[in-house]
Amino acid sequence: MIAALLAALFFGCIAFIATQTSASVCRNITPADDGPQTSKPPYAVLVVAAAVLGGIFVALHTPPLELGIAAIVIFALVACWCSDALCGFLPDAFTLGPLAAILLFAFAQRDWEIIVSAAIIFVPFAAAALFSRGLGMGWGDAKLVALTGAALGAPLGAVALAVACVAAVVVHRFTGARNSPIAFAPYIAALTGAALPLGLTH
Repeated sequence: MIAALLAALFFGCIAFIATQTSASVCRNITPADDGPQTSKPPYAVLVVAAAVLGGIFVALHTPPLELGIAAIVIFALVACWCSDALCGFLPDAFTLGPLAAILLFAFAQRDWEIIVSAAIIFVPFAAAALFSRGLGMGWGDAKLVALTGAALGAPLGAVALAVACVAAVVVHRFTGARNSPIAFAPYIAALTGAALPLGLTH
């Protein structure tokens, strides 16, 4: 019980740091005129959700190494959610930085599944970003889904992202924001985070 509470506190702090880091970075970024509508991120919800995930990780007896990976992923997901909401932009520090850390770990451990999963998930989203010229799918989103693939594995990552896509379209359709681009990162982050306890066991 104490371990779960400590993990919850730790992951809650990770999420809080991510929200503050994102807010600091976005102060220097002007949202694009043709970007998604900006909004205030649900800071308290994100911190509480991260804390709950921390407790779940300990309850599932997640090894320390995987807990470290989870902390990196949670930081990236929260920071990307907040950045997309605040300024419609995903800094590479919040996508490529965590992804590089996990891929370096995978290379050191010769865990090729993580590397292959990241590539498999990245390719279709990168193609969408390429052919839509960043309008239908941004490159920041494509980099973020690569992190999803690395963290969850290709099968679970594909399912999580499929649900994220459907949820994004449905919510966008019924919130009266049809004429503006979709801020996709919050949906990617939400579904990746929800699936993360399963992904750490893949």
